[in-house]
Formats: sequence, structure tokens, C-alpha cells
Amino acid sequence: MNHEYIMAIDQGTTGSRAMVVNSKGEVVSNAYKEFPQIYPMPGWVEHDPEVIWETTLSVMKQSMDKADVGSDNIRAIGITNQRETTVLWDKNTLKPIGNAIVWQCRRSSSICDDLKRQGLSPLFQEKTGLVIDAYFSATKIKWMLDNIGDARKRARAGEIAFGTIDSWLIAKLTKGKVHVTDYTNASRTLIFNIHEKEWDTELLGIFDIPVEMLPRVVPSSGVAGQTDPSILGTAIPIAGIAGDQQAALFGQACFDKGQVKNTYGTGCFMLLNLGDASVKPTNGLLLTLACNAEGKPCYALEGSVFIAGAVIQWLRDGLGLIESAAQSQDIAMLVEDTGGVYLVPAFAGLGA
Repeated sequence: MNHEYIMAIDQGTTGSRAMVVNSKGEVVSNAYKEFPQIYPMPGWVEHDPEVIWETTLSVMKQSMDKADVGSDNIRAIGITNQRETTVLWDKNTLKPIGNAIVWQCRRSSSICDDLKRQGLSPLFQEKTGLVIDAYFSATKIKWMLDNIGDARKRARAGEIAFGTIDSWLIAKLTKGKVHVTDYTNASRTLIFNIHEKEWDTELLGIFDIPVEMLPRVVPSSGVAGQTDPSILGTAIPIAGIAGDQQAALFGQACFDKGQVKNTYGTGCFMLLNLGDASVKPTNGLLLTLACNAEGKPCYALEGSVFIAGAVIQWLRDGLGLIESAAQSQDIAMLVEDTGGVYLVPAFAGLGA
């Protein structure tokens, strides 16, 4: 019997999941834990980074317990994560300096409006493949640096780290020894040049974001570091990192140019593998980095609907109209049609 396993972590917008997979590619165990959304005011969405870490660590341990697998049998860990969500933390204490600003949050819209008025949209699209939008990490970083005490001063001094959720989890798993992200997550920040494959000095200057706070960018496939032995009992290689939608493209085996996938979850996201071909996106579509079969960055075209399953969660938790997600289907089946009424889920903008 082969006692070698891989652990997959999927840290999502509404919950954290871990799975143990055997050498045949079979899922041996699965653990999931939901966590609360924080809505300080209309249009604002936050997560507690410590709760993200606690739920992730909890499901990692649960998945091993369910599979009756010890940490010494886990050969590697792969991480996929909700993209764009922004965390700033103290490099020495590994304590966040505030709640994470979630990808859905619109608080930095005024920053985006200022940039658009300056005529900077073509510059950002050319370098990052993205549109200027509060969806992406850079305006969230700027908002935090502008509004949290002496955060910018401390960031320049090398005391504060920025990361998307992958970076945050890796920092916690390695007890601060490793500060990295991968190309797919970096490409969602609005400050990463997807053609040069590096942080862009000009764009950093526009946002006044110190380069000292940024993670090192590594390929999606390859050992980025090892977990601290005190976390799970053994030092385990962290050998895969990818943003959730790019990971889904890879998981659906869309390795070749022209292959496409669509994902329905918290939002809806379509990605088309472009291979090495860079195109100028139109109609709200985005040019982003994905991962090819060799684990190297390639281009992808993305169309986004920001809110999908999140509406069901809002009906349950925000309005209290249903007790469970499944109940929404039961209620929908009580009528023959909608009587001409449609819901456009533009709670965080229309997307593409």
C-alpha cells in the first residue's frame, strides 16, 4: 500500500477547505469550515485574517484525522485561494494590522475614479491586463496605507508585509520564514506587469506602495517553502500555489490554447487559455496570468460576474429569508415562472 499523500487547501470567500489525495489522485478525505463575512457599512466587505488562518489550520487537521493519515505521510501541500483579497501584517509578530479587505469590497472606488480622471486606464490595461477597479488589490493596499495609523511609514521600514490570502497562509504555515506569492495571484493586484513578470515600479509609484512590503513572486508549481514542524508535526513542502480561478482552469485540464472553463461559486468566472499569446481585452474582459502544464505562467482571458452564490448566502444570513442554501431551490419550485421578474446580481458591479 502506498502511504504517500498530497494535501490540497482551498481557501475561499465563504469558507476554508482541505482535502487529502492519494497517489492515485483519489480524494481520501474532505473537511470544510465556513466563517463569517464582515460588513462594516454598505459596499464594504471584510474578513478576519486570523479566522481565515484558524479555519484553514482546523480543516487541515480534520482532513488528516478523517483519512487517518499522519503529517509524515503528507509529501506536499498545494494552496488555492480567493484572489485579490488583501492582508497587511506585522512581519515580526505575524499579526494583521487590520481586517482583510475582500475582493468584493468597494470602499476604494473613489481612488479608482481619481485614476480614471487622470486618464490612466490605458496605462494600467497595457501593463497589467486589468481595468482600474476596486476589485483588485492595489487600491485596497493604498486605502489601508492611507487610513491605518503609520502603516505606510512602517511598510517603508520593512516592518509591514502585504499579501493575498496565499501569501498570508504561507507566512503563517512557515512562521514568517517565507513571504511569497505566485504569478497568478500577483497578476490580480493591478501593480504587477504581466509581460515583464515583475512588480511595476511606475504603478507602485502611482499608488505610493513601498516595494519593501511586497512578496517574492514564484512559479505556481515548485517548492516555495516548508511548513514549520510545530504547525502539523512535520516540515511539509508547500509545492503549489494558484489563485482559485486559474487553479480551476488547470484542474479542468485546460492546458492548451483555446480551452475554456466556467466556474459557478461565490461569483461566476470564465477563463480562456491563450497560451503565450497576449491580446488586448475589450468589453470588460481581463487579460491575466494562468499556469500551463509545466507550471509556468501563460496568458488567459477572463470574464467575471462578481456575485452569484453570494446572493444565496445573503438571503440566508443577511435577510433571513431562508434557513439553508438548499431551501432556495424548494421555494423557487413553488411557482411556475418568475412573472417577468429578473434579478441582475450587480451587488458589486456588473463585471464583464
